[in-house]
Amino acid sequence: MRALPYACLLLSCLFAPQAWASAPSPAVGETHGVAHTPSAAVRDAGHSDAVRYTVWYPAQPGVEDQPLAIGPPGEVLFVAGTSAVDAPARPGRWPVLLLSHGNGGSARMMGWFGTALARAGYVVVAVDHPGNNGVDAMTEAGSILMWNRADDLAVAWAAVQADPTLAPHLDAGRVGLVGYSAGGFTALVAAGARPDMSRLAAYCKASPKDGVCLPQAENPELTFERRMAAAATPELTPWVAKSGADRRIPGVRAVFLMAPAMVQAFEPAELAQLHAPLSVVVGEADAIASPATNSKVIAEANDNARVQVLSLVGHYDFLAECTELGRNVVGALCEVKADKAGTHRAAIEEARSLFDAALR
Repeated sequence: MRALPYACLLLSCLFAPQAWASAPSPAVGETHGVAHTPSAAVRDAGHSDAVRYTVWYPAQPGVEDQPLAIGPPGEVLFVAGTSAVDAPARPGRWPVLLLSHGNGGSARMMGWFGTALARAGYVVVAVDHPGNNGVDAMTEAGSILMWNRADDLAVAWAAVQADPTLAPHLDAGRVGLVGYSAGGFTALVAAGARPDMSRLAAYCKASPKDGVCLPQAENPELTFERRMAAAATPELTPWVAKSGADRRIPGVRAVFLMAPAMVQAFEPAELAQLHAPLSVVVGEADAIASPATNSKVIAEANDNARVQVLSLVGHYDFLAECTELGRNVVGALCEVKADKAGTHRAAIEEARSLFDAALR
C-alpha cells in the first residue's frame, strides 16, 4: 500500500462525503465556521489566528444525512457518525456542549460523540485546535501551550452565539464542557481549574515513563526534553508565563471527560474548587493517561466527580471507528481489545445522564 501524507496518518484528513445511505431520524445538522484568537497565531504553523469550528445540532426531520468520513479522497480511514451539512435546525432552544479533541485529533474525529449528542437534543460546538490537530501541520507551540486551547473553545462559542442562523436555537444559560485526552485537560481549564505546568514538569522528571510524559504517537519526535527547551525560548516564554491564568468559560454547568490527560498539572485544590458536576469515563487499560494518575486524581480531589472505569478499554478506544483500510494504515490507533462501539455507547450514555440532569 502506498504511503499516505503524514498529516493523514495523524488522524484527520477530510474529504467530501459520498452519497451513502441516510441515517434514521432524528436528523443531525452540521455547519462550520471560523473564529479568531491571538494565541492561535503563536500555535499555528502559518501563524494564522483562525480557529476552525464545527457545530452539530438537531435538524429538521426529512433531511438526508451523509457519513462523516475521515481520510484522504477515496481512502476512508475512520467513520464518525452521520450528519446533514447546513440542514435547517429543528425548532427549539437547545443546551450547548463545547467539545475539545485530543492531541493531534480534530473536531471531526469526535463526530461519533458530537452527532450522538446532537441527536439527543444538544448543540455541540467542536474545534480544531491550532498547531495540534491532524488536519494541519503539528507545531511545538501547539503541543506545549495546551492551556490556550481553552481560548479556542471560548472564541468558537462566542462566534456561534453571534451567528444569526444558530443563535435562535441556543440556550446560553445551559452550557457543558466535553474533552477527550488532552481535551480533558482543556475542559478542566475552561471549567476554571488553573494549571501549574512546573508541577507537571516536576512530575515528568520524577516519572519519565508515565504515558503523559513520553512522546505521543501523534508527534513522536517531541520528547519531554524538547518540550522543556522549546518552552524556554523567547517566542514561547511570555505565553508559558501566563499558563496559570483563569480561563474559565462563564456559565458552565457540567463537565464530561473521556480519558483525561495531564491532570498532574493541577493542584488538588484547583480540582476541588470546581463546583459543576463532573463525570469521567476512562479505560482500565489506558497506558497513555493512566486512570491512577489522571482520572482517579480528579475524583480524589473533587466530591462532585464520578469516575467510570471501563474494562479492557485503552486510550484510543475513544477515537472514531476504524475502517479496514484504517486498521491497515494507522495501526496502533485502531488496535482495541474491547468492543469500540460498546465503549462509545458507554461514553454517550454517561454523558447524557450527566447533561440531562444538569442542563435540562
